[in-house]
Amino acid sequence: MLTMMQTLIVNVVYLLFPITIYLIYIAYIRNMDLEEKKIFFNIAVFSSIYFIIRFGINYDPIVSLILLNVPLLLAYLKKNNFLVIIISLICIIYCHKVLKVQIFLFVIEYLIYFILYHYLFTKKKFIKNPIHLFVILKAFAISIQLNVFIRADVDPIRNIFYVLGVICIFIFISYLILYFLWKGEEIMDLNATLNALEKEKRVRASLFKITHEIKNPIAVCKGYLDMMDYNEPETVERYTKIIKDEIGRTLILMDDFLSCTKVKIEKEEVDLCLLLEEICDSLNPLFRKNEIEIFLEVPDDEFYLMLDYYRMKQVFVNLLKNAIEAKKNRGKAKIWITICEKKDRIQVYIKDNGMGMDTKTLKRVDEMFYTTKEKGTGLGVCLSKEIIELHEGTIKYHSSLGKGTTVTIDLPLLQNA
Repeated sequence: MLTMMQTLIVNVVYLLFPITIYLIYIAYIRNMDLEEKKIFFNIAVFSSIYFIIRFGINYDPIVSLILLNVPLLLAYLKKNNFLVIIISLICIIYCHKVLKVQIFLFVIEYLIYFILYHYLFTKKKFIKNPIHLFVILKAFAISIQLNVFIRADVDPIRNIFYVLGVICIFIFISYLILYFLWKGEEIMDLNATLNALEKEKRVRASLFKITHEIKNPIAVCKGYLDMMDYNEPETVERYTKIIKDEIGRTLILMDDFLSCTKVKIEKEEVDLCLLLEEICDSLNPLFRKNEIEIFLEVPDDEFYLMLDYYRMKQVFVNLLKNAIEAKKNRGKAKIWITICEKKDRIQVYIKDNGMGMDTKTLKRVDEMFYTTKEKGTGLGVCLSKEIIELHEGTIKYHSSLGKGTTVTIDLPLLQNA
């Protein structure tokens, strides 16, 4: 029993160590884009597999082999088809080598995982958590392998209890590592949010500073205008020159401030459906806290667009937070997110059944510094519009007081994707 526990602990350490390094690295490199994170996650997962195969303690080959399926489960959860295929091939070859069972049986097993995953989860026809389905199929596969090929001479009842034990170990370790990964990424997102808030504070401080700097030359101009005697040409000429210099200094200050606050985007190929799913998952605690039911209606196909991942995430999070804050005091709150394809464009609709806006508010909704919130800044909608326009898209608001709001975002679809 002690040897078994040591085997599990050592193998879990080999699984967790590369993932820990991955989380530390993305926390240290704050400006990493989505593609870079994907590459380093792949490296971490392959490292885990290598450590288990090369250095793992093989007290029980079945236990060690089933642990190789934990990285595969991570790949499925990350919806990384490349990683899924490579890890599946590694599992097939390694299982065949260790268990001495015909390779086509393992090919069929992992092919079933792949087909069922893409059919049931991509088509939205089954449970959202693939762990449950994966465990059921794995238990069935191990039962057949043990009773027919590996331990055919052992009592079937003992094999059943053995399978139950192995599956319990698999479930425990899978949830342990997934919990560790999810919590780590949650902390990373929180850290990114705190950095964004800190940046906003710096922008506000800069705004106050520039206001103070502009106030001084304007006050100087006003003072000279008050003192100016139009009956004395020399005085008028001298004061006019000073006023022009002060106005020029003010314009330079304004140009410096605008160059610092201009939004910049870095586009990359992004799956819009996956982006929206990730945002809804991250905001789930907020939806539950406010008793809001969210409906994400995305097509079966993948839609790739050239987007700045973090800027667009900022836009959608801001729109969803506005929808949450628009919740009525009574009645069940609901938010619908729908994606439609129209020729070479993609339209995203975010609809709520909240308080809505009157005609006056709707006309001024994208006006800078205009807000109806007690502690609002009036910058969120304006910034979202600017980001969408930098992506060659449009954003429109349709709302009626007491009937909710619908936001329509129109973006260009990536050609030949």
